[in-house]
Amino acid sequence: MSARASFLASGVETFESRNPATGALIGTYPIFTAAQVHETVRRARSAAGWWAELGFAARGKVLRAWRSTLMRRSKELVDLVHAENGKPEADAMVEVILSAQHLDWASKHAREVLGPRRVPSGMMMFNHSATVEYQPLGVIGVLGPWNYPVFGPIGSIGYALAAGNAVVFKPSEYTPQIGHWLADTFRELVGDRPLFQTVTGPGSTGAALCRSGVDKIGFTGSPATGRKVLAACAEDLTPAAIECGGSDALLVDEDADLDAAADAAVWGGMSNAGQTCIGIERVYVHERVYDAFVAKVVRLAGSLAAGEGEPIGPITMPSQVTIIRRHIADALERGGRALIGGLHAVGERYVQPTVLVDVPEESAAVREETFGPTLTVARVKDMDEALQKANGTKFGLGGAVFSRRRGLELARRMRSGMTSVNAALTFAGVPSLPYGGVGESGFGRIHGPEGLREWARPKAITQQRFSSPLRATTFRRRSSDERWLAHLARLLYGR
Repeated sequence: MSARASFLASGVETFESRNPATGALIGTYPIFTAAQVHETVRRARSAAGWWAELGFAARGKVLRAWRSTLMRRSKELVDLVHAENGKPEADAMVEVILSAQHLDWASKHAREVLGPRRVPSGMMMFNHSATVEYQPLGVIGVLGPWNYPVFGPIGSIGYALAAGNAVVFKPSEYTPQIGHWLADTFRELVGDRPLFQTVTGPGSTGAALCRSGVDKIGFTGSPATGRKVLAACAEDLTPAAIECGGSDALLVDEDADLDAAADAAVWGGMSNAGQTCIGIERVYVHERVYDAFVAKVVRLAGSLAAGEGEPIGPITMPSQVTIIRRHIADALERGGRALIGGLHAVGERYVQPTVLVDVPEESAAVREETFGPTLTVARVKDMDEALQKANGTKFGLGGAVFSRRRGLELARRMRSGMTSVNAALTFAGVPSLPYGGVGESGFGRIHGPEGLREWARPKAITQQRFSSPLRATTFRRRSSDERWLAHLARLLYGR
């Protein structure tokens, strides 16, 4: 009997997962208590040592087998993501493919990034060899998001496993079955060893995981919840990597390819019903091309619709509909105009594409994360003004720049952890790049070498190769040793 079935049979408190498009019941899941979470972590720790000792090659083989499982059974997983998260099947398939790509990269590069390497010893320790390696932390707790319920957690889970850790995963209460599917398919490859386990429940279960003695927490979610996670972790000084979303901007310079920029703005802002942490929410356009750009955006967005079988799916979390409605209402009350969509576009489960212009910078739609299929488009006199406004919020996750001549320059000046030039969101699809933000968008990184090191501790080792004629690290140091050391230091560093 599975842990979930055992808990349900014991009469514990439960919650339901429902299809966001129809409200149909998908499943009933146990609410793990603090004691049950602690027991799950204890089991994970019993397996972590074996997994760490297995080594990079053997771990990589298991992870690549899991990658293959995701792709062989992708139709099954896509159907589950469509049912539980609500996103269209085509978008769900992209999410599964990206997840497989990241698993592949982490499994193949873990040794290169984390394995022992020689470093220079320096003058004082010239008779020693010096090496650094990265050792597993032990047990990692992952608090996953609902908007990308496969790709989001895989960025922490896959890299943490590649680094040699065990993982306890608490999926969002809106996507628990996806979390179980991931853990169950991994378990098929390692047998009964509790290397990757799932605990389910609301925020209280996540808080229990933060207090369970895990060696690090990986969190993706809102800034408000991120603060709660950090407060819980602080009680035992448990480190955490935090990704708290954003209100990402797209800059359109006067020499930009307007067709490509408009397409990127609409797709970047409205795919996955706008429920993308790195999604485009604000667009700043050079005044010389503003009218032409806005016309293209309106035409593209106007060709889309939200609904079953449409390119835009439902809003997964019901409470988000209230936030979207509030942001649109606030923008309109402050003098903004809806060129398509508006308040009437906000339904009970779906939100139709909405493009807002003339929205003041102090409005909620600009200052906060809307997380819906909306865009605010603003006219600016130049890219200096665009950057000032783009960098003017408390967030700093991703962003995009469209410019033929100044793309890299503008990208470097954007206050964000990641920026795409002449595209949108593409950095998330490059496994070798770090993913994360600044400011209230969080800290720490997943993906790439930095994402592997996030789940490991650096270990420094020196080994004496031969006795030094200069006695530096001993109470038997002579005055001649001191003179020679000072003389060498002046030669090396005093010029």
